[in-house]
Amino acid sequence: MSKDIQSYLLGDKIFQPDYNIKKNNYFIKDLHAYESLCLESKLDPEEFWKKYAIGFLTWHKLFTKVLDESNPPFYKWFSDGELNVSVNCLDVNLTNGNANKVAIIFESDDGQIEKISYRELFVRVCKFANGISKLGYKTGDKCIIYMPMSIEVIIAMQACARLGIIISVVFGGFSSKSLQERITDIDASLIITADYQKRGGKIIPLKDAVDEALSIDTSNKIRNVIVYKRTDKDINWFSSRDIWMFDLESNQDEYIDPVFVNSEHPLFILYTSGSTGKPKGIQHSSAGYLLWAKMTMNWTFNANPTDVFWCTADVGWITGHSYIAYAPLSLGMTQVIFEGIPTYPNSGRFWEMIDSHKVTIFYTAPTAIRSLVKSSDLNKEVHPNNFDLHSLRIIGSVGEPISPETWLWYYTNVGKNKCSLVDTWWQTETGGHMITPIPGVTPLKPGSCSFPLPGIQASVVDELGDEVSPGKGGFLVIKKPWPGMIRNIWNDSERFKNSYFPDELKGYYLAGDGAQIDSDNYFWILGRIDDVLNVSGHRLGTMEIEAALVAHKLVSEAAVVGRPDATTGEAVVAFIVLKGKYPEKHEDLEIAKELRNWVSQEIGPIAKPKDIVFLENLPKTRSGKIVRRLLRLKASGQSITQDVSTVDNISSIEKISISF
Repeated sequence: MSKDIQSYLLGDKIFQPDYNIKKNNYFIKDLHAYESLCLESKLDPEEFWKKYAIGFLTWHKLFTKVLDESNPPFYKWFSDGELNVSVNCLDVNLTNGNANKVAIIFESDDGQIEKISYRELFVRVCKFANGISKLGYKTGDKCIIYMPMSIEVIIAMQACARLGIIISVVFGGFSSKSLQERITDIDASLIITADYQKRGGKIIPLKDAVDEALSIDTSNKIRNVIVYKRTDKDINWFSSRDIWMFDLESNQDEYIDPVFVNSEHPLFILYTSGSTGKPKGIQHSSAGYLLWAKMTMNWTFNANPTDVFWCTADVGWITGHSYIAYAPLSLGMTQVIFEGIPTYPNSGRFWEMIDSHKVTIFYTAPTAIRSLVKSSDLNKEVHPNNFDLHSLRIIGSVGEPISPETWLWYYTNVGKNKCSLVDTWWQTETGGHMITPIPGVTPLKPGSCSFPLPGIQASVVDELGDEVSPGKGGFLVIKKPWPGMIRNIWNDSERFKNSYFPDELKGYYLAGDGAQIDSDNYFWILGRIDDVLNVSGHRLGTMEIEAALVAHKLVSEAAVVGRPDATTGEAVVAFIVLKGKYPEKHEDLEIAKELRNWVSQEIGPIAKPKDIVFLENLPKTRSGKIVRRLLRLKASGQSITQDVSTVDNISSIEKISISF
């Protein structure tokens, strides 16, 4: 763990809650109510979580034990209870007055609109689940979902939940090799995909990537590939294995009994990058995960029946799981699902959609906001001021820290100085929001995620797990377990314990982020403390990118670091030693283009290095360890002023003058 966690320059401007939001709060009414809930959760945590679990979820068999702490950090929540996630998301809405309410407004890349009610969604989920069941799939089987944003991907996720099939959703931007690794790791027997996806006016093949992934490792156990037909383009077809989604649904019964599973039954495994070359399969439970997603949907977004909610994330990431596929449906909300990108056909697409669909809650990433700030500066016609955004009452930020400057632009130009801006800190591993403002309640500091939610005991500590003083940087930890927490790393329990609950930090959950708390007790996230980059809100392991680069026939060694980037937050910078002759130029070479394409093929386009620097040697200690701190300094344009006495070949990097 690094001891050199640097803090940002903290702003001191505070924006008070808007009264019109505060008076319409459904859940946490004011700061006093927030503080009372926090106190309640600390004084009697078991009763606190029990109350919400009974009140928020529909149980088949009610639990008798709230938290099992007998084998930390493998905590179990509501472990003798039974329920079904699909029942909690769909069946409940057939009897509470929401049956004919619009569940999803789907807008395609080319602007076509499709709407589906809760009753219609329920029927399609049941028909699809019947089809899967008749293929022989059952509770405990594993399914890979590799699909575009669509109503169909929600149907696939909910149908699997109805049958107790464990899913792993893979982002459609990942390569066939990344897909193959995930198929193998979870031992999947079913894949649900699409022929193509449409994004930004382009048609991108998905089924071809699946076919290639299955050809890489022919020992896979995939029996069927179900294909959603998104286009009229031809694809390769294996009649013994492949099935059209529409054909599978046709003539199926409109109801299927849900399979009630134990509370701790894995709902999904979602892969995220770590500090080693192998992605981590984050395992989440059924009951605890859904409870926390639903609670945070209520608290953070003050969700009410008249809202039109739009989370712009992809379901390939945790945000798309918690705040698209599960929590909004469990609350009977109407939500927008978008197939495209914010800059197609122009950079006013987000604002046009908010206007068109009268979105009331808008949740997106700082990367998207930064790109739209730049576009608005270049083209005033796509500026938010040219669109009617008055339906908005809450705007949110997710995926990475948002700078004060970006925060202010978002608050002023999109929120019109009247919306609560909820800057949410959380992770794939936490299942839902952990530290965030409460709309209409929390005074806002631009760039700060503010305070922990009730039930979350967050702190900033030093290397021994002791709390640091206000204004001092340290490690962000969560001191007590919570229902939505990660349960394990799939197939790697030892890595789970070592990564998230290190002994030296008193067994606290280690978030992997540096943070500090100011004199008003506001939390400020300072960035990663491990070798993980945050590019456009997506976590990328440097070791994974390095492994891909070294696999190229021309590369001898590679070291990957991040540097600040105005658009993506962090940019990937690769320092490379070639097997052949050292090139005279360190950038703009054909080989750099070849290596970028290679990484795109091996991992996916999001992992492509923005900058490639060729070196004769990498700076290393005498024991052979790459000194990445020096590379980070070079990548960020800083001079090397640190002690380099332990570095064996410092001249290899000192002579290079890099200007990104």
